[in-house]
Amino acid sequence: MSNVEPIAVVLKFGFIALLFMFLWWIARTALRDMRGSGAPAFEGTGYHDVVEHGKASDDAWLVVQEGGGLKKGERYDLFGGLSIGRSPDADIRVEDRYASGIHARVFGRGGAYFAEDMNSTNGTLLNSAELHGEASIHDGDLIRIGDTEFRFEGED
Repeated sequence: MSNVEPIAVVLKFGFIALLFMFLWWIARTALRDMRGSGAPAFEGTGYHDVVEHGKASDDAWLVVQEGGGLKKGERYDLFGGLSIGRSPDADIRVEDRYASGIHARVFGRGGAYFAEDMNSTNGTLLNSAELHGEASIHDGDLIRIGDTEFRFEGED
């Protein structure tokens, strides 16, 4: 009987250790998701250029290709820029389990348009290539967030 007690104690401590590791993993994942879903940091991203100068053409659109609980062919005017994500604060709210709260944004600056990944958890694809930070976009380019895809229509 005395051999069983040390084994039971080791099993209890092992179970407690596993429980704490699981809770730590949940907390870390939640914090990572919260960091990626906050409002965009406007400093140094060019957002002020869009709002203050409005130099980009106002004939640019994002057109829904598929997914996100959006209607295929639906068009979003890019005048002033748009944010995309699951958050109610996003300009284009998508129902996509792979999207962060504020996942990406598309904006005009200096007569050109750009797509920017907002440090999302699962990333953004621009023409099937992973988007890091911001990149210029051109007529016909495809922007994919999880299962949701948009086509950019604008002047080059």
